[in-house]
Amino acid sequence: MGTSTHETRPRAPAAGGGLQVDALRAWLEASTGRPVRLLETHLSWVLLDGEHAWKIKKPLRLGFVDFSTPKARLHACREELRLNRRLASWLYLDVVPVRGSPARPRLGGEGRAIDHALRMRQFPDDALLGRRLAEGRLDGATVDRLAARLAEFHLRAPRAAPDAGHGAPAQVLGATAQVLTGLAARGPDPRLAELAAWCGAEGRRLRRRFEARLRDGWVREGHGDLHLDNLVEIDGEITAFDCLEFDPSLRWIDVQADIAFACVDLQAHGRADLGWRLLDGWLEAIGDHAGMAVHRYYMVYRALVRALVVAIRRAQGVPDGGTDYLAVAVRLARARQPRLLITRGPSGSGKSRLALALVEATGAVRLRSDVERKRLFGLGALQAGDARRVYSARATLRTYASLRRRARDVLAAGYPVIVDAAFLDATRRQAFAALARAMGVPFALLDCHADPALLRERVRARRLRGDDPSEADLQVLEAQLARTEALRPEECALCIDVDTGVPIDTPAVVARWAALAGRGAAAGGAP
Repeated sequence: MGTSTHETRPRAPAAGGGLQVDALRAWLEASTGRPVRLLETHLSWVLLDGEHAWKIKKPLRLGFVDFSTPKARLHACREELRLNRRLASWLYLDVVPVRGSPARPRLGGEGRAIDHALRMRQFPDDALLGRRLAEGRLDGATVDRLAARLAEFHLRAPRAAPDAGHGAPAQVLGATAQVLTGLAARGPDPRLAELAAWCGAEGRRLRRRFEARLRDGWVREGHGDLHLDNLVEIDGEITAFDCLEFDPSLRWIDVQADIAFACVDLQAHGRADLGWRLLDGWLEAIGDHAGMAVHRYYMVYRALVRALVVAIRRAQGVPDGGTDYLAVAVRLARARQPRLLITRGPSGSGKSRLALALVEATGAVRLRSDVERKRLFGLGALQAGDARRVYSARATLRTYASLRRRARDVLAAGYPVIVDAAFLDATRRQAFAALARAMGVPFALLDCHADPALLRERVRARRLRGDDPSEADLQVLEAQLARTEALRPEECALCIDVDTGVPIDTPAVVARWAALAGRGAAAGGAP
């Protein structure tokens, strides 16, 4: 376990009449012959001896947690070990009794246990993604691996029983109300009234959605606390740690509520681009595009939770980093700008790379035909399938129908959508233009092209790397080049033309899409 300036601070406290933590630190230093750092979170003390991290629960009772008895603290330690081994078995080692007396404690040995400590492997401070972000060392490739890891975890997580109460409307709305009440009790802020009104209205509107999410199995035993300082990369493996163990209702949640925490934290720390990229990769892996209906609500909720944690820390004298999570919550609540962009171009034309750049810049949700095609056959993005079946005419019809359904779901949730597909024939393009008209949202077309020799070179290189969902080869490319239909005059007026054979001015593409969206919105939707 490492440290974080957002999570911990050096101190040498005692446990209010119980275990003397500074005395345990001295014992550990004498036993190991190494200096030991003593750190504090708002719920625990952590002793770092250079090899292990020893986490000791504070004997406290708050509105959301009760560690006031040794029995409760032991149960919490065991639960923390069990739950965190799901994602980081190599990091969480065991639970060790604290013996001796409160004034002269020791770890292990003989005698009666007076408390317990969770033993973890200590890792370098700079392994935390929060630290890497602060130092400008968090990149898109790392975020992509994190997205895949969390999606895998959520797909395997146990599903909540429909009658357990977890994820039910009353539980979701009650948790939000509790956080808002906690924030209001810590001082006036004019933004809280707006956020309370928004949460109330959205909660009522989404009540049946919450019920459906529970019924359909999307409420699962997740992590519950996926902020940046609970995400770590050690020895090339990226994962989450420090799962919420003390209250099942905080981790038995909608998977959208779980991933929303990390997305919000990236936005709050000035990297909205990486937040949207994380969501893009996670959605691609898990396929829960329909869940975007509730994602904004959970993003706002997570920002409110983080604001309350900052307030609690501030009251305890723990540094909070100065991040204004209420500002993030307000911005997310107000941000509702659905618009539809489809790509056009043969294999190797750079559609997916540019679409990802637009996701990062605009907060759009990307739908990739190569990924959704394979999902229809139960295949992962990089899994090879029977090409005759997966790329048959019937499978292609099913793929575009799936793209259309998913695009409709995400647009209805108020997000921009990018459909990343070839769209070489006008009929399929017209079907998505019609979807935009039906939903009253602006429509645009991103036309990507490059010299055929460059396209062939890209396709050959991609096939050799084997790191892309597309299985198009040179034969497929030649067929695409032979049958590409020209854009119609009405499409040209909605087109963003991009030669991907030269450096791309992404901000100019973003501005062009915004201008087309503004024109479409003024005209009442897609022409």
